This record gives sequence, C-alpha cells and structure tokens, in this order.
Amino acid sequence: MTAAAILAGGRATRFDGRDKSALAFGAERVLDRQIAVLRQVVDALLIVTNRPERYDGLDVPVVTDAVPGAGALGGLYTALVASPAPQTLVVACDMPFLTVPFLRFLADAGRDVDLAIPRTAAGYEPLCASYARACVGPVHARLEAGRFKLADLVTADLRVRALGPEALAPFDPDRTLFINVNTPDDYARAVDKFSRQNR
Repeated sequence: MTAAAILAGGRATRFDGRDKSALAFGAERVLDRQIAVLRQVVDALLIVTNRPERYDGLDVPVVTDAVPGAGALGGLYTALVASPAPQTLVVACDMPFLTVPFLRFLADAGRDVDLAIPRTAAGYEPLCASYARACVGPVHARLEAGRFKLADLVTADLRVRALGPEALAPFDPDRTLFINVNTPDDYARAVDKFSRQNR
C-alpha cells in the first residue's frame, strides 16, 4: 500500500499569504490537478495543513499540523505519522506540473528504501519525494533539535535512493516537473509554461 500527502500548510509570505493550492492553471486549481494525478498512483491520499477550513467539501482527509510553526519539516512529520501506508509520497501543494508517469516512477523507486528523492541540477527535491515510515524517527529528532532543513535528511541514517538528472530526464522533457510557485512572478511564469504546453 502506498499513500500520498499534499503539504498545504505554508504561510506563503512571498505571495501575500494567498492559498497557493487554489491557484488556477487552465480550468483547474493546482490542488485539483494534484489530487487527480495522485489518485491514479496511490491507495490513500491526505492533505496536511494549518488551515483545514480551506479544504472543506473535498473528498480527501485533512490533517492539521501536529507541530505548528515547524515549517515543511513539521508538515512532513505530520504526513508520515498520519499516513495509513508504510510508504508515502509527499508533495508540496504548489507544484502544478506533476504527472502520473513520474509519480509512478517515484513510488516504484521508493519501495525498497527509506527515502527516494529526486536530485536535479538545483539540488534535492524533498517536497516531491517518497518516504518510508522509518523516516518518522529521524524527522522527529530534527524537529526536537530545531534542525528544519529538509534536504539534511539525505545525510541521516536512512537508506536513500537519489534519482539523478539522467533518471528524471524521460519524465521531464520540458524541465517543468519541479517548478513550484513561491511568488506572483513564479505564478506568471508557470502559467505561461502551462499555456504553451496545452496549446
């Protein structure tokens, strides 16, 4: 069994506090697109947030951050603790270009390790990775120590499979897969890329 968790708890300080999961790409919100692709890959899905009221009416369980104020690491911890599966795909809510083939590849890559994590030219992508339940202890230890940098999990005592540029290339011909939206300018660029892809 594999689950997925969409992390939607960020404060979006660089985007005037807007709900980034609600940003429109074509006729859909980012969140709708993510739910649609993830449901084709995993057996269970949940949303982790500190604003549960934003997700009323969705046919997806919503879990409130177990460690408020701990950023993405706290969201990851909540996702892993709440997940009903031994393996959980964790994705940020502001990634509009995720695809079914890539997410299936990521799930397969994570089946026999603790952490399967993409590594692009820009570095590791911990907010689009596969985590086993074995990661709960190391994540909790980092929370208690105030070490909130997600990429540091790669150096933890975990069985890690890094998915480098060559492995990722077949799934990302346009180099859009790991685009996320942090600012209004990011959103404008992402919408332009989306429009070009869908002409």
